[in-house]
Order: sequence, then C-alpha cells, then structure tokens
Amino acid sequence: MGLKDVRMGTWLAGIAALSLWSCQTADETNPQASDAAAIAALKARVETLADPALEGRETGSAGEALAAQWLSDEFEAMGYAERGDSGAFQSFQYTPHPPMQIHGDSGQAHLGMAVVKPIVGRNVLFTGKGTHGKGFGVLAAHYDHLGYGGENSLFRGEPTVHYGADDNASGVATMLEVAQRVAAAPMSDHVLYCGFSGEEKGLWGSNHFCEEPTVPLDSIRYMINLDMVGRLRGDTLAVYGTGTSPHWMEVLEACNEEGFVLVPSESGVGPSDHTSFYLEGIPVLHFFTGQHPDYHRPTDTPEKLNYEGMLRIARYVERVMRALDQESEWLFTATKDQDSDSTPRFNVTLGVVPDYLFSGEGMRIDGVTEGRPAAMAGLKRGDVVLRMDTLHVVDMMSYMTGLSLFEEGMVTEVEIERGGDRLTVNVIWD
Repeated sequence: MGLKDVRMGTWLAGIAALSLWSCQTADETNPQASDAAAIAALKARVETLADPALEGRETGSAGEALAAQWLSDEFEAMGYAERGDSGAFQSFQYTPHPPMQIHGDSGQAHLGMAVVKPIVGRNVLFTGKGTHGKGFGVLAAHYDHLGYGGENSLFRGEPTVHYGADDNASGVATMLEVAQRVAAAPMSDHVLYCGFSGEEKGLWGSNHFCEEPTVPLDSIRYMINLDMVGRLRGDTLAVYGTGTSPHWMEVLEACNEEGFVLVPSESGVGPSDHTSFYLEGIPVLHFFTGQHPDYHRPTDTPEKLNYEGMLRIARYVERVMRALDQESEWLFTATKDQDSDSTPRFNVTLGVVPDYLFSGEGMRIDGVTEGRPAAMAGLKRGDVVLRMDTLHVVDMMSYMTGLSLFEEGMVTEVEIERGGDRLTVNVIWD
C-alpha cells in the first residue's frame, strides 16, 4: 500500500465518521415540531415569488426588482451580511442580439437589425460569517423567470404570466430554508448565498459574478446549485456535477439519510448557473427533481409542488454542506464534457419533454407539445420510445442520434412501449 492508498484509506475512514456525526442537521433534536413550520415557510416563500404581482420575474422587469428586494429582506431578517457591490445587490447589463426586421414599404423594403435596449438585472448576494473562515461555500438559486413568456416559453397562447413556481421559486425557497438552518448553527466555512438573475436569458447573472466576483474566486471551495427542486416524485433525485470532485459521491452517499435514489451525472456543464462556476475550476453540484409538462408554461404554479420533498432536499443539502465543512480542502476535477463534434446535430424534433430521470431502456416522454409530431401521432406522457425506423433507442444519446437521421416532411415508423404493450405509430417530422 503506497502513500496514495494510505491517504485514500484515511479519507474514506473520515467519511465513515462523517456519516455518523457531522452529516446532522440543525433541527434533528425535535424534527416533528420543526417540520410543519418549515413546510409552511417553504410554501409561503414559493407563493410570494410566484405571485401574479411579480409578473413572472423577467430579468430587467419591475417584477424582478420586487423579487430581488424581497429576497434581500429575507436574508437580512436572518442576520446575514450584504455582499454585493452595492449593498446586497450586484447589477449587470446585457444587450440581447437584435432580431432582423423588414424596413420600408413593399417597393423599397430591406432587412435591418431591430433596435434593442440593454437589460439591467441584479444578483442578490449575502454571506454568513464562519467560525474559522477557511473559505467560502456557495449555495445558489436563480430567482428570475420568463415574465409573460417570450421566446423560451413552451406555451403557444397569448402572452400571459409564467409563474415559475418550480422554476425556480422552489430553489430559492429551499436555499432560504438551508440558510435559516445554518444561521441557527453556523459552520466553520463562510457561506455565500447567491440569488442569481438572468439565468433564463443565458446564465447572465452567474457569468457576471464569475467575471467580477464580490469574494475572491480562489476562496470558493464548492458551489451547490438548486434549480427546479419542487417536483420530487417518490425518492428519485438527480444530482449533476458529481465528477467535478473525486469524492462527491462518497459524501452524497454518506449524508443520504433521507433515502434518496440518486441519479448522478458527472458533467459540470449544464443549462444552469453551476456551469459558470465549473468553468472557473470550482467543484459544483446541481440538485434537480426532473422535468414535467408545466415546464416553461403558465401552469407551473405553487399548488403543484411537493413541499415535503423540498424540505427533504433542504435537509440533505445542509448535511452535505456540514460534511464539507469538516474537510480542509475540496479537490476539483474536470469532467469529460461532450463537445460540438460528438453531439448529434439534427433538424427535427418530436416535440416532447424527455424524462431525464428515467433509467430504463429507451427515452420516456414526460410531456407532449400540442401540434407537434409526437402529439399528431398520438404519443402520450409516459410512453417510452424504443425504436425510430431501424435505429434502436436505448438512451437519450441514441435518441438524439436518431433525430439526426431525419428531415422535415419524412414519415418514420416509431415503436413505443405503453403500459406494458408495444405499439407502432407513424411520425411526420416538421
């Protein structure tokens, strides 16, 4: 046994000890009394962020400003310190790419760029002082959403408020629950709490923070991202970024007193704010309870959330953070992310929301968009796509590879499994 093996054995022994004592939460002496109050607080916070008065919290809107102030007030009430570049806030500005427009009349019409105004958003940043101050752990959730819809909406009706209860009032409420618990029993590490805006526009807020950090980036030991954690079904919980530190899985398993069935993914790159930190060489995790038919639609409303599940996730995240608090360092590892050459390119889609938590063979459908090829062919939520033409679909990557084989107007035989039966349908690609 070499020195490396000795160190690994010592580290694993430490993890075994962590599972016995340092993965505790702040309220385990009287869990029944605290659970009801915590669930009520989670629900109240989601309902506040998803209130119609905030008009969907689009970055740069009056509703976003109201949400930012509310979030600041919540942290201030817990005794946390402002850590923005102007009090609690860090402003950023982006100018969207202008769309093409037709100028002039029919006789002298020509194409030109539309005039667009810069969008100003605000991150909300607070810190809790650690007892020894080794560095910062980051816990983050984006609080912006889609406003009245826009180009990222999957709703095809007239513009209407998109409430964003799961995406991402659930993450903000869960972050605040963890913050409240940590405030009651501080850790050695400082904790930086980040309410990012601009996530729906393209990670604007987290990108800006990493370009102009309000704490030194080299003092950040890890980043945990809570994005869409309100729809826990059973015990299945996705955790992305598990390959960004060599020991993430050991800690996740040691602290899993909630009995979650974890669906890990190693990559540090994904469509949420943890990506910005991963690209700076910081270990990251992203907790996620899965897609659903209400994603990016006005029907993502508070009454559909699993608040007991959110409390379980908050307790789990707190245990993980307290376990990390016992470690003098937390190593970063780069993950093997798919590049543009290895990712299939395709010109058609079925018009479905895949079930990203499905671990069986095939691609299970979690939502169907009206008027698109899947809906026109009679496919339903819960169907599992097993074959497209001659290509067998075994997972998400083979499904995307299959899409690259087809063109608009083609008719393809698709085999699915529905309720234990196998069916074939004809899909007309658009």
